[in-house]
Amino acid sequence: MALRTKKTQISVYLAPDVMAMLSDYAARRGLSQSMITEAAVASFLSPDAADRREAAIAKRLDQLDRRLGRLERDLGISVESLAIFIRFWLGATPTLPEPDAAAARAKAGERYDTFVTALGRRLARGPLLRQEIADDIAAADGAGDEAQDGEDMAGG
Repeated sequence: MALRTKKTQISVYLAPDVMAMLSDYAARRGLSQSMITEAAVASFLSPDAADRREAAIAKRLDQLDRRLGRLERDLGISVESLAIFIRFWLGATPTLPEPDAAAARAKAGERYDTFVTALGRRLARGPLLRQEIADDIAAADGAGDEAQDGEDMAGG
């Protein structure tokens, strides 16, 4: 049988909100407040505590770096998509004679205002187009799987 060392009692003053968090945590985990406090103090005073904090910070920075990389990639795709669209549109759209061009510019102004209004509503409402595309692809894959299952059942 292992020898138990007698623990020393101390008195600690905690802010009411910290005490409430400690009590709630202890109740949820089914542990004593003393055991949780002892573990927290031991962790805080541990010589490798700084290393663990540094590792946690490094992990978070790595996650942020990956997210930033994805954002840069997505932005690059968006810029290239816009450039290809503009090049195609400019190549496919004939120039108009001057009397028709004035009417076209007026109509373009109306369409642009409608576009900006719709964009504002869309951004306020969500979801984002990239999420819709992912949802559409997932739905198409699911429909393709169901169609394949139907063919398999029919002997196709």
